[in-house]
Amino acid sequence: MTNRLDRLSALLDGLAPRVGVMRPRSGISTLSFDATQGARLHLHLIARGEIELRALNHETTSASAPAIAICRADIAHSITVSAPDALMCAEAILEGPAASLLLNEFSRPLVLALDESDASLGHVVRLIASELSNPRCGQPALLDRAGDILFIGLLRHLVAQPQTSSGLFNGLADTRIARALVAIHAAPQTQWSLEMLADEAGMSRTAFTTRFRELMLQPPGKYLAQIRLSIANQAVRAGAGLKQAARDSGYASTAALSRALSRSHARSEAR
Repeated sequence: MTNRLDRLSALLDGLAPRVGVMRPRSGISTLSFDATQGARLHLHLIARGEIELRALNHETTSASAPAIAICRADIAHSITVSAPDALMCAEAILEGPAASLLLNEFSRPLVLALDESDASLGHVVRLIASELSNPRCGQPALLDRAGDILFIGLLRHLVAQPQTSSGLFNGLADTRIARALVAIHAAPQTQWSLEMLADEAGMSRTAFTTRFRELMLQPPGKYLAQIRLSIANQAVRAGAGLKQAARDSGYASTAALSRALSRSHARSEAR
C-alpha cells in the first residue's frame, strides 16, 4: 500500500502559525483594520447572515454564511456583517521562514463561501457556529483551539479547491508536483538537483520543469532558493552566525550565503 501524500504538514512546520481569536463587541456590525507590518493574516468567519469585505485598492466582495474572509495584515480593510453575534475574527501570525510563500497567495483579499467546503473545515465551522449561538463553559479556550483547526481546515480547502489558476495551492493540488514541493518543504537543506526533484514527482526532467513553471510561475530552482534564503534570513535575524545559517538553509558555503544575502538586500533597497 502506498503512503498517503501529506501535502501540508511540512509546510505548516515552515509557517509556524500562531492563531489568536477575537470576538467583536456585541452589536458591532462593521469592523475596520488598519494596515500593519508583519507576516499575518486576518480571518473573519461568519456563521450566519452576510459578510462584505472592503479593502483599499481592491474590489468589494461578499458572501452568505457560512463564509470566511481572508486578508493580509498589510492591506487596510473593513468587514460588515448582518449578524454581529455570528462573527468570529482570528489573526494567524506566521513565525516561520515559509510565511512569504503563503502570504503571496493572498495578494488580493479573498471571501470564500463554505457551503461546499472540505469536510474537516465544515466540522470546525459548525462547532464554532454552535458555540457562537449558544455559549457554554470554557468558550474562550474552545474558540482559541478552534482557531488553529480553522486555519488548517482553510488550507486543506484551498488545496482541494484552488481559487486561482496558478500558485502554491495549485502546485499542492497536483499530485506529482506536490510530491516535489513536499520534499522541498520537508528538507530544504538537501542538495536537491533537478533530476532528484523530477524523480520525487515521478516525471521526466523536461515534463517536471514545464509543469512546475505552469503551476508555480517560476522554475524549481528559484522556488528552492527562495525558501533557503528565507530560512537563512530568519536564522541570521535570530543571532545565528553565517556558518550555522548556511548549514541550516542548505547553502554550500558561507560565501555563497553572503552573496545571496547581499543580492537580496540590494533588491530590497532598489524597490
